[in-house]
Amino acid sequence: MITTMNISLPESLKAFVDKRVKSGGYSSNSEYLRDLVRKDEVAVAEETLRERLALGLASSRGRSWDEVEAELRARIAASDV
Repeated sequence: MITTMNISLPESLKAFVDKRVKSGGYSSNSEYLRDLVRKDEVAVAEETLRERLALGLASSRGRSWDEVEAELRARIAASDV
């Protein structure tokens, strides 16, 4: 399902988006903005993973990496990130 979202941009940002669409191989402003949002979504997921890995490693004393990795994968799957 596609939902419409209206955004307001100053003319300078609108010009930048238009330029990126033309030079970046995007078919529309919407496609460009969707790509930006997807990239941000991936960045947030990667940061969450890094934080969880750091937490897991900090609390892993006496456990093997395989045990820590299995626990982290289970936590990630349970939280549906």
